[in-house]
Amino acid sequence: MKLPDEQGYFGPYGGQFIPETLVSVLDELKQKYFNIVKRDDFRKKLNHYLKTYCGRPTPLYLAENMSRDLGFKVYLKREDLNHTGAHKMNNTLGQVLLAKFMDKKRVIAETGAGQHGVATATACALLNIPCKVYMGKIDCVRQELNVFRMKLLGAKLEVVESGSQTLKDAINETIRDWVTNANDTYYCLGSCVGPDPYPTMVRNFQIIIGKETKEEILKVEGRLPDVCVACVGGGSNAIGLFYPFLDDKVKFVGVEAGGRGEKLGENAATISLGQAGILHGAKTYILQDKYGQIIPTHSVSAGLDYPGVGPEHVFLKESGRARYEAATDTEALEAFEYLSKMEGIIPALESSHAIAYVRKLKGKLDKNKIVIINLSGRGDKDMGIVRDLFEAKNG
Repeated sequence: MKLPDEQGYFGPYGGQFIPETLVSVLDELKQKYFNIVKRDDFRKKLNHYLKTYCGRPTPLYLAENMSRDLGFKVYLKREDLNHTGAHKMNNTLGQVLLAKFMDKKRVIAETGAGQHGVATATACALLNIPCKVYMGKIDCVRQELNVFRMKLLGAKLEVVESGSQTLKDAINETIRDWVTNANDTYYCLGSCVGPDPYPTMVRNFQIIIGKETKEEILKVEGRLPDVCVACVGGGSNAIGLFYPFLDDKVKFVGVEAGGRGEKLGENAATISLGQAGILHGAKTYILQDKYGQIIPTHSVSAGLDYPGVGPEHVFLKESGRARYEAATDTEALEAFEYLSKMEGIIPALESSHAIAYVRKLKGKLDKNKIVIINLSGRGDKDMGIVRDLFEAKNG
């Protein structure tokens, strides 16, 4: 099955649920996206930047110590070595370059953990286009370093003080800006969420992760992996890893933020605990109460603290093609420390959720099994959070 369909649906999920003022804007975006990405000049320029500016391909690393400890082969796809420290640059370079080809005069973006904001500001600095980033007040506090990085890169930061003051509300304010200034403004959405064509666009800019991984694992092992694992908030790093293996006999596991527990409001485990609804222009799973109101979310990781998820992930879950699990704050922090000490690699708190799940497989997989984890980002941005939590824990 070719997904999405012409209306942007992945099965019953996706589509466009938007204000009338954005219908023509999204129609233009969809038409120009599919035309521009086929052009040789666009592809040549994007590939040039991905190679010489971002440092792609990123390596696939055999985590020898971790593999020895867990009893099976563990490979890490090192997206943390991508420029700006995460997978986000794959998407922002593609979208900001698209904005230039569409002759847009400014770019706006939302951010939670700050990595998408930093990556958007970076791409805008490179391509010389003004940038404005919306970020919740709470996320600004816990991701203070990324706030400074965005400002240093020349982006204008808009602190969002409404609602929960996190990613959901940053998206709300970005959409309001877009509705008002749609003619000259490009909205660089950071994950595979939102109205069609964004879930498809973001996926297509991120599948470079899975394409490289497939080539790399075949080169070193001579066969495909048994399992691919990635953290899931909106889900772009996960879909980027999974998609090129979709027709192969490879298991997919997405790991959500289990937060402090299974009670609504204590986590951001949307696929595990959510229900179908409309959020930010698309039909997907969302965390909501019996009246359909969005439930406040919690995660130690700002990048996973979102009450929705990409519609393609919901389709993969309901079709049985992928499994989705949750890792708690405590498990993610333990995994953060584990990989740091085991391999000398400090992961992002987002990626630590995927590592936490893989640790649970110890004693359950044969020694010849191969598991690939998408190490979606590095932990520099999270050092203050982790330091404070460790100090509180240890007195």
